Amino acid sequence: MAELLSFLFSNIFLLLISFIVGLFLLDFVKSRKNGSQFPPGPRGVPFLGNILQVDFRNPTETLRQLRKEFGDIFSLQYFWKNTVVLNGFEVMKEALINRSEDIADRPPFPIYEKVGYSGDNKGLVLVPYGSSWKEQRRFTLCTLRNFGMGKKSLEERVTEEAQCLCSAFRSQKDQFNPHFLINNAVSNVICSIVFGDRFDYDDAKFQRFLHLFDAALKAESGLFAQILNEIPLLMNVPWLVDHVLQPEYELITFFKEIVSEHQKTWNPNYIRDFIDAYLVEMEKVKGDSATSFTEANLLMTTNDLFGAGTETTSTTLRWALLYMILYPDVQSKVQEEIDQVIGRERKPTMGDVLQMPYTNAVIHEVQRCGDILPLALPRMTYRDMEINGYNIPKGTTIITNLSSVLKDQQVWEKPFQFYPKHFLDENGKFVKREAFIPFSAGRRSCLGEQLARMELFLFFTTLLQQLTFEIPNDQPRPREDPFFALTLSPHPYNIHVVARG
Repeated sequence: MAELLSFLFSNIFLLLISFIVGLFLLDFVKSRKNGSQFPPGPRGVPFLGNILQVDFRNPTETLRQLRKEFGDIFSLQYFWKNTVVLNGFEVMKEALINRSEDIADRPPFPIYEKVGYSGDNKGLVLVPYGSSWKEQRRFTLCTLRNFGMGKKSLEERVTEEAQCLCSAFRSQKDQFNPHFLINNAVSNVICSIVFGDRFDYDDAKFQRFLHLFDAALKAESGLFAQILNEIPLLMNVPWLVDHVLQPEYELITFFKEIVSEHQKTWNPNYIRDFIDAYLVEMEKVKGDSATSFTEANLLMTTNDLFGAGTETTSTTLRWALLYMILYPDVQSKVQEEIDQVIGRERKPTMGDVLQMPYTNAVIHEVQRCGDILPLALPRMTYRDMEINGYNIPKGTTIITNLSSVLKDQQVWEKPFQFYPKHFLDENGKFVKREAFIPFSAGRRSCLGEQLARMELFLFFTTLLQQLTFEIPNDQPRPREDPFFALTLSPHPYNIHVVARG
């Protein structure tokens, strides 16, 4: 009996050793770089790769340190997936402009398939490069233009919403956090386009909706989300999936209710908003099994429009107010220019921007220094490509480190400081810098760039025309370092507003 047990244990031990050796061999094969011409990178640990070496609370700092060691193009390994990180103005110009189609694809995001982003029903942002992407982007751009993007009609909507925001600020007692009031205002612009209406700032349903967006961003940019994307098997762990995706589930439910209400009152001869226009397009292609115009895609596209049209612009405005209270001399100069060009009574218009170089420079510097979307969204190579002597195979995930361009020490005089003179020449005239790419570039550039520029100028000038912003007397100087949750946001801060007579 003892001999039998000894035999069994020794064989089990050998099987266990063989299994472990096999796992390490599999890991070695899976984690091999794609040839000697593949970009270098830090050595990872078995099975996990470099995922534990990246600080997901401050990934831009991790990438900045790795760039110092490995150069402008380096690779990381997340579990068994190789990812290439592009850094610096020259590399980014080559990739985003000259090789735009080569990196126009998107990698799969298993967590989003769980909420409905699957197949060709991946909206605008996550859809792979191809016919569906082209179809959806073309339709969305055309529809946004029809509803006023770049036209006087939308400019008037933004101006009216800016007036509402000023009134909301004035109604606040003493000091307050401007975060959700700004979110309300910016969201209402996209609401007017997508839903055909705006919400009151105290609307409970709308407030819930905005808080869900905030929670979703934080959850989906964290370590758990990365792990779920790299190990889809873990999607079978309900509590882990719910921890990451519960806000997203509720957002999709919100959009389903809005679409359902539209379907009940929809009239193809009277198009009220983006959803109505999409329903018309769905009716046109009814019966075509190859079409990308589906109800599922309508939900995903609507979600994408809100994510792209609200978060980045509202975060930029929060940075703008923070910089104004931290740098009151800059605020005073902006107000002087507003008084000279617009005055105190007339409402600002986009026609004013050419006569306001300092204000324009300040807005651009807010975007550069605030560095709102530092890593953009991951891309994927559409075909094999070569860049700066490195070979990157088709299907490789690409991170375009926009932060490394907006704060490139080879380009900017004071890359890590708020310095509006970055965008002014020696005569005080506005200068557009080639390395200013907060909206990315190329085929996957932000399609709402024109709308965002309009909102930033009109909201910012309207606010500073009517109000002066200060640090509350009993508050310490707010933090200037960012908080990462896909976007780089200011830490919560309070302001005190004073009406300008």
